[in-house]
Amino acid sequence: MTSESEASPPPASKRFARGLLETAAIIVIALLISTALKTWVVRSFYIPSESMMTTLQVDDRVLVNQLAPRFGPPNRGDIIVFDDPDHWLSAMETAEYTPNPLLEFIGLAPSDAGNQLIKRVIGVGGDTVECCDAQGRIKVNGEPIDETYLDDGTAPSETDFKVTVPEGHYWVMGDNRSNSADSRYHMDADPFVADDDLVGTVFLINWPFKHFGWVSDPEDVFADVPAAEGVTGN
Repeated sequence: MTSESEASPPPASKRFARGLLETAAIIVIALLISTALKTWVVRSFYIPSESMMTTLQVDDRVLVNQLAPRFGPPNRGDIIVFDDPDHWLSAMETAEYTPNPLLEFIGLAPSDAGNQLIKRVIGVGGDTVECCDAQGRIKVNGEPIDETYLDDGTAPSETDFKVTVPEGHYWVMGDNRSNSADSRYHMDADPFVADDDLVGTVFLINWPFKHFGWVSDPEDVFADVPAAEGVTGN
């Protein structure tokens, strides 16, 4: 038989304290999960410049798959985020970034933003990339590509170049070719992005809602590009 003292509910103060502990535990677990996701799986970045327009607009927020580089190198056509490989960003550009603690806390901006860049992969290790054929198209391993992600009237490049991409590196270009300080503009130093500098591959525009959508890999653009000599596949 249960006594009256044993059957009575705990005092309100104890129930309140228990509720606070449970809430605190849920918050701590949620923060740990969020931190783990942002550290190893998915991070959000904002677009600070016009270099990827109109594929990506200024102030767009994009989600980046950080696991992608661990399971295989980026493909031609992928949009990647990478750490500044060799002082591509000027001190002024780095200083212009203003941290937003709230956005960083909820995952809409990374805590170390301002030191990364975002561009499209045009050539992977072993590829020979050059500008341009008689129609003004970029050639990869001798095959001209029709870059459907460029705005109408955008010249693939107004700068002539011909490079062979080292293994474990990438030749990258912005979609706004006349306003993108990409690999073409660092030929006197190191124009390539190394595997070690990769942060991840962009897969979603998540803000603002009017731009919400998946960022697809334009495989058809590079479908006819042959593998580089001595490379079995890219």
